[in-house]
Amino acid sequence: MDTILVTGALGQIGSELTPALRDRYDDVRIVASDIESGPDVSQPYETVDVTDRSQVEAVVEKYDVDTVFHLAALLSAAGEQNPDKAFEVNIQGLYNVLEVGREYGLNRIVVPSSIAVYGPATRNNPSERAIRSPTTMYGISKVLAENLATYYYQTYDLDVRGIRLPGIVSHKTRPDGGTTDYAVDAFYEAIDTGEYTYFVRKDTRLPMVYMADAIDAIITLSEADKSDLRFQCEYNISGLSFTASELSERIEERIGRFNARYEPDGRQSIADSWPSTLDDSAARSDWGWSPEYDLDRLVDEMVRNLQRKVK
Repeated sequence: MDTILVTGALGQIGSELTPALRDRYDDVRIVASDIESGPDVSQPYETVDVTDRSQVEAVVEKYDVDTVFHLAALLSAAGEQNPDKAFEVNIQGLYNVLEVGREYGLNRIVVPSSIAVYGPATRNNPSERAIRSPTTMYGISKVLAENLATYYYQTYDLDVRGIRLPGIVSHKTRPDGGTTDYAVDAFYEAIDTGEYTYFVRKDTRLPMVYMADAIDAIITLSEADKSDLRFQCEYNISGLSFTASELSERIEERIGRFNARYEPDGRQSIADSWPSTLDDSAARSDWGWSPEYDLDRLVDEMVRNLQRKVK
C-alpha cells in the first residue's frame, strides 16, 4: 500500500479508523474524506460526495490511491426515515467506488457490512451463509453490497472484502442514526444526567463490539492473505452480546444511581428483526479474529473516559 483513501472519515468508525491507520503505517499516505468540510481533521483531507463518481475518481487520481476503506453510509434508523437517500448513498456510492476501483486497478477495497443483512427469517447465532432477508433499506443495501463485492471479485478480480459489524460502542464519537445507538447514548446520559430512556425493551439483546476491537478487526482483515479468505464482505464478528437491562445494571454499578426507563419506538421492530448473537467462528479461524473486550471491560472503559470528558 502506498496511499489509502478513507471515505466517511468523519463518521463514528471513520473518525477512529483514520488515526489508527496513520499510527499503523508510517510510510503510507492516509487520505481522509467525507461529504462535509473537515477543518479539524488532520491532513490530507478532501471533501468527497461518494454519490458523485467524478469526485471519487478525482481524489483517486490526485493522490494515486491504491486502497480504499469505504465507510460512507446512511445507517439503519436514519435510512428508514429517508430510504431514497439511503439507496443513493449506500448503493450508488458503493457502485461508484467499485467502478473507480475496477477502472484504476486498485489493490484493495474494504467495505464493512452489517448484521442488518439478516431478518426475521434468521434467528440466533447465524453463520455467514444463513438466510439474508432484511426488512430495512439499510439491510437491503448491505445485502447488495455483499453481492456486489463477490461479483467484482469474481468478474474483475477486484479484491473487495469486509466484515458484518454488530452494534459499535465507543466513547470518542457519538453515533447518529443507528438502531444500536442506545448502547452508547445510555453512557452519555448516565454520566451527564443520571438517567436515560431507551428506545428498546429492557430484554432486547443484540450483538455488540467495542470500537477498539472493531478497528482491529477491520485492519486485520484488510491485511489478511487473500488465499486464506473464504468470503468477501460476509465475515461475521461479534465481541459480546447483552440486553439493555444488563447494560443498565453494569452502568449503575459504576456510577451509583442510574434511572433507566424503557419506551420502545419504531426502532424496536428493527432490533427484533436482527439475531441476538452471531457465529463468528469463520473469522476466528480464517484470519485470527479475537476480541479483547467483554461487557465489564467495555463498561469500565466507557465510564472512565466519559467521566474525564465531563470534568
